[in-house]
Amino acid sequence: MKYAPYIGIAAALLLIVFCFIPWAYYPDLQENFTGFYSKQNNYGKPGKTFIFLAIISIVLFLVPKTGAKWANQVTGVLIFAYAIKTYILFASCYNTICPQVKPGLIGILVLSLVILICSLLSRAVIRPKS
Repeated sequence: MKYAPYIGIAAALLLIVFCFIPWAYYPDLQENFTGFYSKQNNYGKPGKTFIFLAIISIVLFLVPKTGAKWANQVTGVLIFAYAIKTYILFASCYNTICPQVKPGLIGILVLSLVILICSLLSRAVIRPKS
């Protein structure tokens, strides 16, 4: 696909933005959790990992080498797997209390899937040596 790297870069940039949007609302605590905030840091800061992997993915989308495209596929799989893990962590019920899932968490999941698909569809242009 011709525009896959550009769509992948846009999705990676949006993934970085979605790390700052509320992911889940916990009614017992009356707080919104984001990629960088959870009560007493119980869920860690997955936003740091998403930003790190998204920057690597952006760089790999821009490099026109076959090895970079392969590495970007691995990075896309890592981003998607970490997004699934994060979704399960933030959306799971505990002590009969279920958090309200916010658009940020859904966006993280969808954008990570877009990055994965674009990394699979992008091709390196191999030019013959003259």
